[in-house]
Amino acid sequence: MKDFTIQSYLKLLQSLQKQGFSFQTFSEFLSKPKKKSIILRHDVDMLPENSLVTAKLEHSLGISGSYYFRVVSCSWDENIIVKIAEMGHEIGYHYETMDTCNGNVDLAYEEFCKIMEKFRKIYPVKTICMHGSPRSAYDNKDIWKKYNYKNLGIIGEPYFDIDFNKVFYLTDTGRCWDGNKFSIRDKVSSSFNLSFHGTQQIIDAANKEELPDQIMFTVHPQRWSDSLFNWTKELVMQNIKNQVKYFIGKRS
Repeated sequence: MKDFTIQSYLKLLQSLQKQGFSFQTFSEFLSKPKKKSIILRHDVDMLPENSLVTAKLEHSLGISGSYYFRVVSCSWDENIIVKIAEMGHEIGYHYETMDTCNGNVDLAYEEFCKIMEKFRKIYPVKTICMHGSPRSAYDNKDIWKKYNYKNLGIIGEPYFDIDFNKVFYLTDTGRCWDGNKFSIRDKVSSSFNLSFHGTQQIIDAANKEELPDQIMFTVHPQRWSDSLFNWTKELVMQNIKNQVKYFIGKRS
């Protein structure tokens, strides 16, 4: 099976459903976590039209997930955001204001609040998730060393509000499921001793009932496509990005 296609994504979702996992948005999980649950998180870094494809696929399976949009031209598409929300998916803010404000925490918070107002004109955002900004010297989570997002009616941020010793974390960062060496900030501390490289390995583990009961999947929909041209372009570009991020990580 060729990986990172919509067909391989479909097979992954179906294998998880077959094993009795419930799919919850991040806000649903925070409010009432189910014993056997998948938190299906999507980081919309770019190509929002790809997110519309995955959202429609999930909706056809009766699945709801959380979609986190950046407020930049390559991610923000209000029409697509509205369409995804209308299918029952959660919308959240993929924030990066420490990066855009060059590390000035007060300006970063002011910009964050303005952007939240923009989001909430079209969706009642309750959860947020930082953008890794691998080429930036700033960690976007650092804004919360001074400020408290819960004062803004935000109930959760995954890197602060999930115990990853209890919730297994899987992310397709690096266009694989074990790309820690290519990740600058999309990392968590975890007691789980499990590792998967390709999607088929996760499917096999699901079919053998070898997966933990609670999992957060972080999916970047830009990586998943049935178009040979787009699939190949993403493969080539991600290989280049991985090398850059690997050397940045070695230097930091």
